[in-house]
Amino acid sequence: MTREVLRYTAFPGGDAGGNPAGVVLEATGMSDEEMLSIAADVGFSETAFLFPAGPPAGGAGAATEARVRYFSPLAEVAFCGHATIAAAVAHAERHGAGQLDLTTRSGMVPVRTREEDGRTVATLTSVPTSIAPLEPDVLAATLDALGWSADDLDEALPPYVAFAGAQHPVLAVSSRQVLADLEYDYELLGALMAAHDWTTVQLVHRERPDLFHARNPFPPGGVVEDPATGAAAAALGGYLRTLDLVPPSRRIVIRQGEDMGRPSLLLVDIPEQGGIDVTGSALRL
Repeated sequence: MTREVLRYTAFPGGDAGGNPAGVVLEATGMSDEEMLSIAADVGFSETAFLFPAGPPAGGAGAATEARVRYFSPLAEVAFCGHATIAAAVAHAERHGAGQLDLTTRSGMVPVRTREEDGRTVATLTSVPTSIAPLEPDVLAATLDALGWSADDLDEALPPYVAFAGAQHPVLAVSSRQVLADLEYDYELLGALMAAHDWTTVQLVHRERPDLFHARNPFPPGGVVEDPATGAAAAALGGYLRTLDLVPPSRRIVIRQGEDMGRPSLLLVDIPEQGGIDVTGSALRL
């Protein structure tokens, strides 16, 4: 059976940029080997495969349920934010905007879609978040792989591993230029991430309390860098909440992908408790 493989770019900064994702809206009956093969052929950082619980009921705007699995070109990933946004937009364009309840390996992730300024916008709500200390020896090894030193770090944003469906170390630097000049050791960082089950590394610079610049190395997926990472954005939101660093607006803007020529925009809303909301659009490629 031939499966339709859609291609979208999620979280574009305007009419360009964003992070490309593959989407298969009907993956029922597919094997792991078939999904991995498609993800490898697509070649994007992730492809989302939906297993609908049943046909959309109640017409346009009705809530729909599906199980979803995410594959990079190399392996399955527990949760992927940008592919979730892409899948929700693709689903809404075919079945109408509304709520899509996705069961991921990490838990339930509801996604709400709506039409806004001529395009479909999606907001996902992550699973509950948590953070854990980044041990000194692991931090030192990570900095070594990144080509950074402890002096580059922003003391106001201490290193932690943050979770919102996947594990992401959060490392903040005090200089935007240090972030822009990133050149890391792919093999060394990849081995370290595999050993600690990290999905991407959330590298950030805080320009102001509600504006962050981010870069996300992704060697476990066979990708040097992600231009927009919704899972890491949600993890950062949980990190800020736990450390009492949330701005009064309870929203942060993350600009990502600019240093690799794929400008991306992620809006993160941080409620007092529960999952983190991450909002963006997606455009068909």
